[in-house]
Amino acid sequence: MTVREILAKLVSFKIYGGDPNLELINWVKAYLEDHDVEAHLRYNDEKSKALLFCRIGPNADGGVVLSGHTDVVPVEGQDWDTDPFVLTEKDGLLYGRGSCDMKGFLACCLGLVPEMVKASLKKPIYFGFSYDEEIGCLSGDLTAQAIKEYYNDVDIPFAIIGEPTMMQATIGQKGICVLKTQVNGSAGHSSRILQEVSAIHESVRLVSWLESKMIRLKENGVEDKRFDPPHSSIHIGQINAGIAPNVIADECTFFWDVRNIPADSMDAILSDFDAYCKERELSVSEVYADFKIKTEQYHPPVPPLDNQEEAAVVTLLRSLGVEGETTAVSYAAEAGQFAMEGFDAVICGPGSIAQAHRANEFISIEQLDAGEHMLRNLIEYFS
Repeated sequence: MTVREILAKLVSFKIYGGDPNLELINWVKAYLEDHDVEAHLRYNDEKSKALLFCRIGPNADGGVVLSGHTDVVPVEGQDWDTDPFVLTEKDGLLYGRGSCDMKGFLACCLGLVPEMVKASLKKPIYFGFSYDEEIGCLSGDLTAQAIKEYYNDVDIPFAIIGEPTMMQATIGQKGICVLKTQVNGSAGHSSRILQEVSAIHESVRLVSWLESKMIRLKENGVEDKRFDPPHSSIHIGQINAGIAPNVIADECTFFWDVRNIPADSMDAILSDFDAYCKERELSVSEVYADFKIKTEQYHPPVPPLDNQEEAAVVTLLRSLGVEGETTAVSYAAEAGQFAMEGFDAVICGPGSIAQAHRANEFISIEQLDAGEHMLRNLIEYFS
């Protein structure tokens, strides 16, 4: 199968973040095994999803992990001109959900498997394909760990995470933590607002504190001009509360995220917020003894990536024909998780992130060819 044929097959799998992915992952496993590549799966607790990893080439030190995720974001509510799950070519562009983010890179990897198998590789090439990246990078760390644990008798130094970067070496990413804060107050008639505790009013204070915290990080903290914005950001995306205009809300829930630059500690930011919440609880308990604020994380924070221009993995990419300045991105990706597991990690893949998560997502044939070219150079470089 050609790279484009494989991409068409991958796009046909409608697997959103959070959905079972076994139909896709079993197809990939069968494809690899048809080429005499032993592939391994690690399942979630419910056995509804699996990550995949494999090795092509010798059992030797060195080599590189090529990694990407198998899930995509939803299309509901978006105005598509084509069927999002049928790869459609038009004017040199290949349209389809996930064509850019990031099944294009996976297709490049899989399409070159026959050449990898036939080559006399001196260093191995590993694949690591994850699930649920689009809802919080929920298995990127598990994928990195599975590869290290299974192939524990060799040193695997490098990891290339193929998110769309227009084939530029991307050495930095922000971290992220997504949180839910629940505030409980006391219900009552709105005329008694000073005798009761409005969960909405208290939530507004918390939201205001979070915004002020972001401003303090911007004005008094460390700037990292690789990112846009060059500081950590805090964003409140949803607020749910209230049953009527004249009823004091006894519950309010808001959802928010922190995206931290490498120089800022996620733990420190969350600890500061927790301390402020405790202050509010102590103060408000004089009016309503059962006033509580509860914040929980949707998942463990995704760490930032903070690699260097001189990193060995960047030198590897230069040897494979990757040109241009190194970049950094403000979104989170699994590269930070691979770095936390000891890999010299970088983000580099075909396509533009500007096309991701939107209607009429596409990858250009030119970019797909560039990704294929880089991996073909990798085969030659390791042979």
